[in-house]
Amino acid sequence: MNWNPQAEAAQVESITVFGVTLKPGHRVRIRPQKSADILDLALKGKVAVVEAIERDFDDQLHVAVVLEDDPGRDLGMLRQPGHRFFFSPTEIEPLCEVSHEG
Repeated sequence: MNWNPQAEAAQVESITVFGVTLKPGHRVRIRPQKSADILDLALKGKVAVVEAIERDFDDQLHVAVVLEDDPGRDLGMLRQPGHRFFFSPTEIEPLCEVSHEG
């Protein structure tokens, strides 16, 4: 498979984080890791809404979130820069009930 920088990341329907199935629309708390940059640290503890779950070309999962209290939240939901942030599944804490799928 050839790499195409114009191609979008593959969308993932859901992931399980700490025993909770997360999908777009679910609420999470941001918990950046120690190696986070200054912007990530500024977002630490903020509540966000999952906008998308994406798999990149290196097969890594990324959770795109929009801050719940962002006055430009609608721009984030439209995938505009500056209103949409990416975190790994280990950097978010689900704020919804445990799913009992199976």
